[in-house]
Amino acid sequence: MEIDIKQKDETHLLFAIEGVDDAFINAIRRISTVEVPTMAIETVEILKNDAKIFDEALAHRLGLVPLKTDLESMVLASDCDCEDYCPTCSVTLLLKEKGPKTVYSGDLQSQDPDVVPVHDTIPLLKLKEGQEVELIAVAKLGIGLEHSKWQPTTTCAYKYYPKITIDSDKCESCGLCASECPRAVYEFDEKANTLEIVDIENCSMCKTCVRGCEAGAITVEGEKGKYLFTIETDGSLSPEKVLTTACEILSSKSDKIIEFIE
Repeated sequence: MEIDIKQKDETHLLFAIEGVDDAFINAIRRISTVEVPTMAIETVEILKNDAKIFDEALAHRLGLVPLKTDLESMVLASDCDCEDYCPTCSVTLLLKEKGPKTVYSGDLQSQDPDVVPVHDTIPLLKLKEGQEVELIAVAKLGIGLEHSKWQPTTTCAYKYYPKITIDSDKCESCGLCASECPRAVYEFDEKANTLEIVDIENCSMCKTCVRGCEAGAITVEGEKGKYLFTIETDGSLSPEKVLTTACEILSSKSDKIIEFIE
């Protein structure tokens, strides 16, 4: 297996991977999306709410606030021995504000400094003069199979690595493929009368260039065993952490199957 990282930042990762098959890469994609655990607000006890927003709508909005997650110190609520919640599987966040003001996610006071909103500027509700809100929210560790609020990824997808073949014997250097390509994969030099592939990884394999080439000189297909994988998270976990955790989960599943067979 060979991995070549193309782009990388705090929430986005793009890499090429070679030497695997469809089943493996799709398993990693699915596990990354719905089986890697993150923290999200699960229960909300509203003590006071004078705002116009309904309690249910406010609780739903709180549940969708991404929270930074520490997988090393927390366990899934389903695996915890406590009856309801405890510091091992949950974190309490408090909110107490008085208007006039807009209440943001940054106003949530977490009892654990490692589990806080990823963004401080997510609006929760508006309070007018004299209005107050006071609540206790409990965040738990969960997975996307239970609810989408526990999904760590906003984008997680792969495609075959593009393979473009230009038959020089058939190519008439007309430049139609370059002009019709919607993703600027080709570059045609009119002076030199030459065609060059300049951004093959941006190719979506739509085959617009193939249909536009009257000479039939271009072939576009996916390279077998090689893929481009992109993953973007909501900030609760880094893309690298999501991928490594997904690989650990897949490895654990494989071990269980081997043990069962033996």
